[in-house]
Amino acid sequence: MGEFDVIVVGAGAAGLMAAHRASRLGARTLVLEKTPRAGTKILASGGTHCNLTTTLDGRAAARLFGPAGERFLRGPFQALSPSALRAEFETWGVPTRTAPMEKVFPISGRARDVRDALLDAVVAQHVVVRYDEQVGHILDPQSADAPWGVRTTGSETLLAQHLILAPGGKSYPLTGTTGDGYDWLKDLELPLVRPRPSLVPLSSEAQWVRDLAGVSLQDCELILSDSEGQVITRRRRPLLFTHRGLSGPGPMDLSGRIAAQDPQSPLRLRVDLLPDADRESLRTGLLELAARSGRPSAARLLRGLIPKRLVDPVFSAGSLPADVAAASLSRAQRHGLIETIKGLPLPVAGTLGYDQAEVTSGGLALSAVDPRNMQVRGRPRLYVCGELLDLDGPIGGLNFQSAFATGHMAGLAAGRSIVGQEV
Repeated sequence: MGEFDVIVVGAGAAGLMAAHRASRLGARTLVLEKTPRAGTKILASGGTHCNLTTTLDGRAAARLFGPAGERFLRGPFQALSPSALRAEFETWGVPTRTAPMEKVFPISGRARDVRDALLDAVVAQHVVVRYDEQVGHILDPQSADAPWGVRTTGSETLLAQHLILAPGGKSYPLTGTTGDGYDWLKDLELPLVRPRPSLVPLSSEAQWVRDLAGVSLQDCELILSDSEGQVITRRRRPLLFTHRGLSGPGPMDLSGRIAAQDPQSPLRLRVDLLPDADRESLRTGLLELAARSGRPSAARLLRGLIPKRLVDPVFSAGSLPADVAAASLSRAQRHGLIETIKGLPLPVAGTLGYDQAEVTSGGLALSAVDPRNMQVRGRPRLYVCGELLDLDGPIGGLNFQSAFATGHMAGLAAGRSIVGQEV
């Protein structure tokens, strides 16, 4: 059937993990990587520190991928849980540490250590890794027993009984993830959910937003609603104003949904500036200010609670001057100010695109893949894992966890099939 039992396309987190699992079970495995090195996105992630997984348990981590993602990842995250992944990297010589927002980093702080440990583990299993090998076409088997094939752009045809696709998505295209896999899925007539950038900063055309560049909110809650005002999701994570719009974990966590919005029914983004303060306590605070002598301004309510540069935009959004006396506020004006504090509208035009996206949302529809083994339904011995799947989670190592776990499942399934074990 050829020199190799398994061909893996892509030497990223998912592909390398899949190759390791398949080869560990005895499968002769080849990895094809289009760039000159493996794990380029691993090296670039987390500011070159690599947030490789999460402190959450598997169930809680899967839940953050949305209902469909949770159902799909429940099994993979049980088979290779975040804690098990950390333990494995420990055995590979990469101890980890925890960080705020459920993040996990190598103690060394070097993403290269993560990549090198994974690659060394793969090479130790006698996996052949070929660099600068770009795949141009996937060759569909002509019969049930025929091999899968790939044709490289150098016109070489390679065959193997099992084919694992892990080429990544379209995010960080400078790392080599330029969306090649989507064309392969289309050629194979597989269902594709429209790819879009995710975990990416948001753009805004509002001048007041851009004028706040450098201002951050470390504890706020972002609220995403549909055009009718129905809340879609909330995310309590930091926010950073930039000269182009909004960044930070909060906005980036919501970016995939914003990228997918219908232009005819745009989504609405608001920020609760004081998520621990209820409306009644804010109303009481304004009334107490109004009762004081000297006519203190209503803005004193926010003193020390939000950045000073944000006070004027809050009052402007509430159609009030920033120096308005608390005693001058009508009941309706107090109500309006409180609602603005609890939901300041943030005008968003879109995202900054794939160049600044950490992951890609969309990809092969989850309904087309068996989550027990990552095998494409109706396409025996073809597996898809990692970012090519329609999976994307929030910031915090969750997307690497997804890549490692789905690669783990695909590699085990291919390897077990080669050696005759039950999948």
